[in-house]
Amino acid sequence: MSAPSDLPAHSAHPLNTTTSAHTPVKPDATTAHPPPGKPDPTLESNATQRGLAAPHASAAAELARLKINLKASLRQFPDFPEPGILFEDILPIFADAALHEGLLRALELAVTKEFGAAGKPDVVVGLDARGFLFGPSLALRLGAAFVPVRKRGKLPGPCETAEYMKEYGSDFFQMQGDAVKKGQKVLVVDDIIATGGSAAAAGSLVKKLGGTIMGYVFILELDFLKGRDKLDAPVYTLLASQEEKTES
Repeated sequence: MSAPSDLPAHSAHPLNTTTSAHTPVKPDATTAHPPPGKPDPTLESNATQRGLAAPHASAAAELARLKINLKASLRQFPDFPEPGILFEDILPIFADAALHEGLLRALELAVTKEFGAAGKPDVVVGLDARGFLFGPSLALRLGAAFVPVRKRGKLPGPCETAEYMKEYGSDFFQMQGDAVKKGQKVLVVDDIIATGGSAAAAGSLVKKLGGTIMGYVFILELDFLKGRDKLDAPVYTLLASQEEKTES
């Protein structure tokens, strides 16, 4: 899956040029020395305390810290769902309010950094089913709509359908026919990219409806399956990828 403050950069305390020598101006009444109760919000430490946006240079450091915390929270299960696969369980993130908040903040920072040049997305598309865990919340933070992609037969009304290949056959994704408007900028999200087939199917549905894909965002990636090669827009993975299979 931090709003700019309307407060001025400094508290305004103009000097009284008619003050007599017997009434000295207090040092904490100048803009160069803000009073203790009103710290300078341009300083990163004070900005953080007051809930203001920190300077741009600190966004990368914040993202790096969040990624370390999130990665440390994952649980690993060898040989699941098949031999040679090290399954990384993201559910502990959602079992902890602070980690859940950290995930959304990290995704917000990452989307701004990686895709900000193209503007904000109009729609966040989440894949069935774990894309639903964080897709709606991320969309809300980005000021975007959320649209689900579901397995065939799960959505009411007219739908567009796309087929994709799985290890033991094919499956079908659907999206409601009016879910994405022509020209809207779309970000596709899911928990993990493996072979890339399901994400590619979601992307094809977006294009059928006239949307423009800004990019694809995942929490994890299995690099050795080269799933991103199937995708037709920039791909961003939040946490470190698995570059090869484990020994089975």
